[in-house]
Amino acid sequence: MSKVTSKELGDFWELYAERYLTDNGLCLLSKNFHSRQGEIDLIMKENDCFVFVEVKYRKNNQFGGAISAVSQQKQQKIIKTATFFLQQQNLNEYNTACRFDIVAIEGDANKPKIQWLKNAFS
Repeated sequence: MSKVTSKELGDFWELYAERYLTDNGLCLLSKNFHSRQGEIDLIMKENDCFVFVEVKYRKNNQFGGAISAVSQQKQQKIIKTATFFLQQQNLNEYNTACRFDIVAIEGDANKPKIQWLKNAFS
C-alpha cells in the first residue's frame, strides 16, 4: 500500500469541507483558484455574498491546531487573490459583498472535528 501524499490528503479534506459548506447552504463557484498572489481553496457563494474559504487540516493541535496555521501573511495572499478573482468577474471588492472564512479540521478521517469560522479575517 502506498503512502498518501500531502496533496491527496489536502484534496480529501478540501472535498470534505466543500460538502460540509454545501450542506450548510453555500454554493461552489471555484476550487483551487490560482493567481500570481496565491491560491484560494474554495470560492463559494452564500446568497449574494462571495465566500473565500481557506481549508486547514491538522491531525492534532500539538502545534496550535488548524486555525493558527492561517498566518497573517497567508491571509494577505488570500485577500489579494480574492481581489484578482473579483476583477476577473468584472466586480470590485469595494461594492461586492464578500467574506473570508476558515474551515479548520482536526482529528482522523473517522471522526474529524470541524470548525467553520465565518468572517475569520478581512
